[in-house]
Amino acid sequence: MIELSNISKSYAQKELFSNLNFRLNSGNKIGLVGRNGSGKSTLFKIILGEEHSDDGTISIPKGYKIGSLKQHLVFTEKTVRQEGALALSEEDQYNVYKVEKILFGLGFTQDDLEKDPMSFSGGYQIRINLAKLLVTEPNLLLLDEPTNYLDILSLRWLKSFLKTFPGEVIIITHDRNFMDSVTTHTMGLVRRNLEIIPGNTHKFYAQLASNDEHFEKQKLSQDRKRKELEEFIAKNKARASTAAQAQSKQKELDKMEDLGSLVHDSTLDFDFNYKDTPAKVLLDIKDVSFGYSSDNILFKDISFTLKKGETLGIIGKNGKGKSTLLNVIAGELKQLSGKVDYHGSSTFGHFGQTNIDHLNPANTIMDEIYLGNPKLPEAIVRGISASMMFTGDDIKKKVSLLSGGEKSRVMLGKILATDVNILFLDEPTNHLDMESIDSLTKAIENFDGSCIVVTHSEELLRRVCDRLIIFSKGGADYFDGGYDDFLEKIGWEDEDLGEKVKKAPKINKKDNKKQRTFLINERNKLTSPLKKKVDKLESEIMEIEDIIETEQHELIQASNAGDNSKVIELSKTVRENEQKVEDKFEELEISQLKLDEITEEYEEKLNHL
Repeated sequence: MIELSNISKSYAQKELFSNLNFRLNSGNKIGLVGRNGSGKSTLFKIILGEEHSDDGTISIPKGYKIGSLKQHLVFTEKTVRQEGALALSEEDQYNVYKVEKILFGLGFTQDDLEKDPMSFSGGYQIRINLAKLLVTEPNLLLLDEPTNYLDILSLRWLKSFLKTFPGEVIIITHDRNFMDSVTTHTMGLVRRNLEIIPGNTHKFYAQLASNDEHFEKQKLSQDRKRKELEEFIAKNKARASTAAQAQSKQKELDKMEDLGSLVHDSTLDFDFNYKDTPAKVLLDIKDVSFGYSSDNILFKDISFTLKKGETLGIIGKNGKGKSTLLNVIAGELKQLSGKVDYHGSSTFGHFGQTNIDHLNPANTIMDEIYLGNPKLPEAIVRGISASMMFTGDDIKKKVSLLSGGEKSRVMLGKILATDVNILFLDEPTNHLDMESIDSLTKAIENFDGSCIVVTHSEELLRRVCDRLIIFSKGGADYFDGGYDDFLEKIGWEDEDLGEKVKKAPKINKKDNKKQRTFLINERNKLTSPLKKKVDKLESEIMEIEDIIETEQHELIQASNAGDNSKVIELSKTVRENEQKVEDKFEELEISQLKLDEITEEYEEKLNHL
């Protein structure tokens, strides 16, 4: 399989990663995570040979084929058949049946082969690119953000496809639920290095947090020991009677590894400003319809109320009118009929493509955030900018110089500056990494006002939405329930394949409760002794460290008094106790890891109920 050895890459003064080592084994399906800008896409390019590393080597077995699915869809041919045939090798260029067979397997019909690739939805355009990729018979698929701009049906199809793909897969995606459902391992670019574990992203980040906690404890212990050694050496090096001991301590100090402080990556920090309102109902939609012509009605007679504290999700296939409905509600577009009534105390913040386009290219980041609330003091505006990862002179950058993702963050910052009680969010997770998406999700959950969100993220839908508007073949319908209720009672109708996506099986509530109780009891039986052991070890470590501190104090006193025999005796005792602490830390780490594994395993089982 592929093996990376000591791979390093820098751009100008910025080091992306250093001395990466990684081996891809047969059947591995790996999710690659890391903060935006950490070098994930660059690593893909190095594996593909599109960029060169500064140092290190990549070993790829002879005949092992790597195929990549890029974020951007570009088609040059007039028909699906011709576009697919572009991927055929020179000796196979007349064997178009090979690509046709794959296209049929991906859901295309004979008639579809003569259609323009651009006439298909985003999900089917992804399938055209997949067909071009699969005809090369790759052993490994490198997928860089394949979920971008796909609707839920396309995401569910791609998820199913990747689960059954017989080769290896490495995938970059900000969609945590998607990644966890298809991967066997999670690999992360963390602090310019590569960490990999079997399991999903939740297990990966839990392991990362555990490692960081262990490192901080080691550093604290080492800093304490270093200080004690330095104090001992400073007081005893000048005395003839203790100079040899001071010299020995100096050698011990010189050999100590310098554990630097951990560097933590910045995370977007969301905290929406809630404007208090006495209203119970903030928004009332009655029989709203919209279309660009009488022959092109996107939705009609939509009615619902939005109460304070509720979140409504708008879901469906691309191109059906989800964003248009949100823009009608927000006043960006005028409805053909019906009423959009706000309570007098309602104020909203609207995040969407139309709003990003409203940003003034000549303004700086700071100017735009001030527009959200001109009364804010500069310190608060700078704080909001920093929460959106714009610090220092960055806030003086003009909007015209920003990337799409940076403009999205400016728009979010502008909404954070505004006092609102309704949020309109159109695909807010685009351009955000996993940690930032989690921060945004928590902020929506904690927001005291109301929210309407357009999203293809099933995880976000599950966590925040109380009710739904569903766009399907027949238009748009209101659904009084959350996303899992929708899957159970209605489910997705795959319009292109004419079949239902499998719905979650209905579980008897009484049996569910019994099973949940059984799992909790079983989990507690396994974790209880481990928790006791962890608590006991932590207490023992603290007790021994207190003893060491007392002995160190006595050692200094004995040294000052010139009591050599006492110094030798105490030095030996301190070393023995320090070794005990090291041994107990190792025991603690093993027990804590086992405890985390069991907790994670049963958490997954309980989530499936």
